[in-house]
Amino acid sequence: MSALPLPGRVAATAGPATPAVSEGREFAWTNADFSRVQKLIYQRAGISLHDGKHAMVYSRLSRRLRDTGHTSFEEYLGWLESQDGPEWQEFVNALTTNLTAFFREQHHFDNLTGILKRRPGGPWRIWCSAASTGEEPYSIVVTVLQTLGAGVPFELFASDIDTRVLETASRGVYRSQGLKGLTQEQLQRFFMRGKGSNDGLVRVRPELRKPITFLSVNLIRDDWPFREPFDVVFCRNVMIYFDAPTQRRVLERIHRVMKPGGTLFVGHAENFSESRDLFVLRGKTVYERV
Repeated sequence: MSALPLPGRVAATAGPATPAVSEGREFAWTNADFSRVQKLIYQRAGISLHDGKHAMVYSRLSRRLRDTGHTSFEEYLGWLESQDGPEWQEFVNALTTNLTAFFREQHHFDNLTGILKRRPGGPWRIWCSAASTGEEPYSIVVTVLQTLGAGVPFELFASDIDTRVLETASRGVYRSQGLKGLTQEQLQRFFMRGKGSNDGLVRVRPELRKPITFLSVNLIRDDWPFREPFDVVFCRNVMIYFDAPTQRRVLERIHRVMKPGGTLFVGHAENFSESRDLFVLRGKTVYERV
């Protein structure tokens, strides 16, 4: 999420309960520490961190202990709970992983092309709610520009809960080997290749960056900053890391910020058949706002 763990967001997956072992580790690590982390990340980000992820959590949060000068998880977590400062954002950032690519799940962009052609003159408002490092929102803009041209009124809000990935997305600089989802035509039109010390890197052109507003949004909080409703929302591979009640609350909020008949794109493993009062399935992981 951009807002959550998100673009394209990957969090912990289910697994068998694992006893904590502190031997050979820099910091003591107990089952009680893990349970405490589970509770805190659920409260802050809505992520259901399942058992079997002790090693991942230990590795990610150990860096925070070093950076903040704490000598134990008990000490660090106690300090975290005692204040409401910037370390909470670092805590959330540490426990979210980002898996994304340009034009991931191509059928969504093919579907988006058809939707855009229904109103070629615009205007269009689109929200990418798990922007991650930017590949997804830039893919959306490429689709809009190739379908409608540069003169049609269009704005895209790209959000995530992880502030570090948003910084990467806003810069719009990528390694050449990470552009496999783009055609040669798209590369030439929308990207600038680096030279000299920047060889092997590409930067998005200003026309690709211009319609995007990057912002931090936590999907489980009811303080979204949007004032006008959206025609299209991308919320892909985020909700699978929420439990059912959290999914429902987020879907209700998405419903409120969309136009009637608007389109919601979700991840390949996400199914909201229990919320037909909000969204009706119109294609492969494509929903229409009721």
